Amino acid sequence: MYQILIVDDEIHAVEGIYSGVDWNKLGITAVFKAYTVRQAKEIFVQEHIDIMLCDIEMPQATGLELAEWVRECYPSTETIFLTCHADFKYAKQALQLGGLDYILKPVPFAELEKVLERAIDKINKESEMVQYSQFGQFWFQNQPMLIERFWQDILNQTVPSNPKAISQAAADRNISYFEDMVFIPVLLSIQRWYKPLSLRDEKILEYALKNLAEEILLESRKDRTIISLGNRRILVIIPIDEKQEDISELEESSQRYIEACSHYFYCDISCYIGEKVHGHGMLETVSKLKEMERNNVAYSNKVLLLSKPKVHSFDYKPADIRLWSVMLEEGAFDKVLTEAMQYLNGVDKDVLNADFLKRFYQNFQQMMHYILQTKGIQAHQLFSDLNSQEVSENATRSVTHLQVWVKYTVIKAKEYILSLEQSQSVVQRVIQFINLHISKDLSREEIANHVYLNPDYLTRIFKKETGMAISDYLLQERLRIAQELLVKTDMPISAVASQIGYSNFSHFSRTFKKHTNLNPNEYRQVHQKTLHS
Repeated sequence: MYQILIVDDEIHAVEGIYSGVDWNKLGITAVFKAYTVRQAKEIFVQEHIDIMLCDIEMPQATGLELAEWVRECYPSTETIFLTCHADFKYAKQALQLGGLDYILKPVPFAELEKVLERAIDKINKESEMVQYSQFGQFWFQNQPMLIERFWQDILNQTVPSNPKAISQAAADRNISYFEDMVFIPVLLSIQRWYKPLSLRDEKILEYALKNLAEEILLESRKDRTIISLGNRRILVIIPIDEKQEDISELEESSQRYIEACSHYFYCDISCYIGEKVHGHGMLETVSKLKEMERNNVAYSNKVLLLSKPKVHSFDYKPADIRLWSVMLEEGAFDKVLTEAMQYLNGVDKDVLNADFLKRFYQNFQQMMHYILQTKGIQAHQLFSDLNSQEVSENATRSVTHLQVWVKYTVIKAKEYILSLEQSQSVVQRVIQFINLHISKDLSREEIANHVYLNPDYLTRIFKKETGMAISDYLLQERLRIAQELLVKTDMPISAVASQIGYSNFSHFSRTFKKHTNLNPNEYRQVHQKTLHS
């Protein structure tokens, strides 16, 4: 017969459920009560609980956290959630698909009895399935938490990947394991969420994705293991018969899982199915699956097999970053954005992999930083906020993410540059132009053309605002930079002259001495001694 535990911080709610259900009719012989998560855990230690009826919103720890603990330590227990919130949409869908259920308070007893009947039926079916599993009886005797840690130690190389070491590690944990056991690992990777999620919502959905994987991929069998690898990845380890050749059923169930995730959980997810492997080969096979996942930047919601690797072709035309750079200097941001999108959409999917995206990302980023520099803008002024960092970090996950980053970067740079140009005065723009082109032989006409003004008119307004002529400002800035380079570096004097726009060394020396009373070499000797004294 069966035993149930009711967990709710509201005493009257517990008593109402206790008195409102015909427990004997359901075959439930014992009903336990707990008003905190701590009390519930104590009862689990003392009693065998078949079904837990649990409120979600409780002080100190939530019902979801208690359910996660129960799932790890007492996996045969079925959990039914209660809540007062009718709009708890994510949890409702997640828990229903994960093999659990969800009832809105106040509890309708007729509905509760039907849910309890389904839970009992599920418990009976799982018990029958384990009896027919080749290795199920051995693995069912152990707590899944210990088995999960066993595989994690293998994947983390805490346990060496050799048969004797793995067998010894299993024996130390009292896990029944045989060297000739064969497994198929399946890597589940969340590629993107369809909408922004709070940390709470994402945690609930990831919890639900694991439950759904247990329901569809593991078929609720206890001889199979599911492990969270972090970074939106889940690993499923399925023991199989070594003689089993056909994995079409696993492909079909993986596709059903993907379709359910896309429909109910607002995400793209792909499944990577490994090859048959013994325990000591698990690390190598999972590493291959991770590399396969890393290089899948073109396909979403796909089932991919390690036994059928995609052949990458490198026959492609690289993006014309130099041309785009010239176009951006001329302000053609929209045109560059259009061409970049067309280029990424036109690349053959067989070419696309993680390295391709990384090269494009780095080259495009370098171009954007150069354009910002020519405008006197430092990249961190635009892209140091949390949203920019998140978009950048995800850029090489897939072509879709890369396109989001390209669009975000180009539009933000365009808006910032236009805003800056509109807010600057003519004199500020002239000073910025001079500072950016100090190494060139700038003429008064060239400077005036930059701000679309007559040279004489520009000279008058520049002197009115700064108190000096444009030529005097240009000379002042060149001499200031030359003085710093002579003192702080060992650059040849001819290189210093070239750095500030003097191609004639003699002319530079005469000009420098005229304004400092020392020639460049004398200036360096005097001031370097002062600097190091």
